Amino acid sequence: MTATVTRHAPPPDRFDRRLLSPMMLGAILNPINSSIIAVALVPIATSLGAPASETAWLVSALYLATSIGQPLIGRLVDTFGPRRLFLAGALLTTIAGVVGVLAPNLGFLIAARVILGFGTCAGYPAAMYLIRSEAKRTGMRSPAGVLTALSVTTQTIAVVGPTLGGLLIQVGGWRATFAVNIPLGAAALVLGLLFLPKTTALDTERPPRGRLDLLGIALFAATLVALLLFLMDIRMTTLWLLALAALLGAGFALWELRRPDPFIDVRVFAGNIPLLVTYARSVLAATVSYCYLYGFTQWLEGGRGLSPSGAGLVLLPTFGVGIVVASVFGRRPEIRWKLLLGSLTQVVMAVLLLLVGDGAPVFALLGIAVVIGIPQGLVNLAIQNTLYYQADPERIGASAGLLRTFMYLGAMLASSATGAFFGQRADTPGLHELAWFMLAAAGLFLLITVFDRSLRRVDREATGGGASETR
Repeated sequence: MTATVTRHAPPPDRFDRRLLSPMMLGAILNPINSSIIAVALVPIATSLGAPASETAWLVSALYLATSIGQPLIGRLVDTFGPRRLFLAGALLTTIAGVVGVLAPNLGFLIAARVILGFGTCAGYPAAMYLIRSEAKRTGMRSPAGVLTALSVTTQTIAVVGPTLGGLLIQVGGWRATFAVNIPLGAAALVLGLLFLPKTTALDTERPPRGRLDLLGIALFAATLVALLLFLMDIRMTTLWLLALAALLGAGFALWELRRPDPFIDVRVFAGNIPLLVTYARSVLAATVSYCYLYGFTQWLEGGRGLSPSGAGLVLLPTFGVGIVVASVFGRRPEIRWKLLLGSLTQVVMAVLLLLVGDGAPVFALLGIAVVIGIPQGLVNLAIQNTLYYQADPERIGASAGLLRTFMYLGAMLASSATGAFFGQRADTPGLHELAWFMLAAAGLFLLITVFDRSLRRVDREATGGGASETR
């Protein structure tokens, strides 16, 4: 049965709730896969006889593909609409799951993670596009409830990844962490076919389809690859990668300025400083969050001696508290206080990690997991809502994709820091060094939030107190 037969006219003054199931499922595919691998790295290394330096590519491969793919797919969503890109992504996710289950060696597993990275890119930009489209159709000024649901199903769900991964490994081995994408991808494909509209309320605002800016895409991808390779292995001998990234980035900016229909309109970002600050805030918040997600999880296994399933269970309160906090406060339209409280709590969490020792009781570890759940529920919700008001409506998909790119830049910084501070083993001294790094990032996040006066204007628009001045 086709989507045309099953769909009826949506209510004229309310969000079409039939969109929620494909939107939320599509949006979780990327964050759940970015974190589920955390507890699978050691079993994979043991099974395939691969060193940790090689299994680290299972993390980096998804980050590389996602960082490049998110703004690219977002731009395509802006150009062609969300339905086709969502369905293509769901199909790729299913294929990646099959490749991972059948992979005979590490190379095939890395390829599966690359396919997975590109396949899971469409869900979040498509969801943001649909929210903006429904807001225009219904006249909603602030779809806070839907944005809250999206936040809960993206960033907070990422924290349950290690818990889910530990349970899957216990039941079906490490290949189960890849196999789970087969039913998830298939379900997203079915829901997308049934419920995603072929046309949306934003079609009239969609820019005319021109030729894809292939050189711009290539320069952007090359810039990110060089930068992320440097972040994966920060040393004096790899500084040339940073210089190459700067050179390619400058070439990308110059080329985009000359294009009538660029891949990423750098003029928009140059004239929208508050949006750039939001992207910077996303990098810092993600750096702290992923240091916790990967660093603390590795220490629980290597330093504290817990099993993969035990480490995953310790992180479970973070997931629960994040959902509760986002659900309780998500419908409140104010944004600035959420960022302030979230960044301050990240500072507190980093200080608590400095006090952890080898024999730390489990209840103390659970307490830390509870504390980090507060910013997990507040920060990404607030950043997502800030972008909703700051981004150009005609480029909401690309802007949302770029937000994910900057988030994964923070994840790569966290990955590099974790590798540098832990070395051969995730011990307590390494955790303390990582905590100092997290404290610096959280402190900077707090400072730029305190002094960001544009957030007051965003609050006024979110609460209906005035027109936006941030565009």
